[in-house]
Amino acid sequence: MIIVLLIGVLALVMGGCACVVWAELGGPRWVRGVAKATLLVGDLVRSAHREQRRGLNSGGDDGD
Repeated sequence: MIIVLLIGVLALVMGGCACVVWAELGGPRWVRGVAKATLLVGDLVRSAHREQRRGLNSGGDDGD
């Protein structure tokens, strides 16, 4: 079951990346919407990862 879930997530990620590329090339409106959503989710994941790393570094040495 977990394999099916991971394959589904991988398919969504690959589809989102394809839509970002297609939108850059001037795709239809729905592709630009999917690309915008994909980039937004990517930014949210990146900021969450930054917050997690900041929390890990706050208890110890500041020399990164």
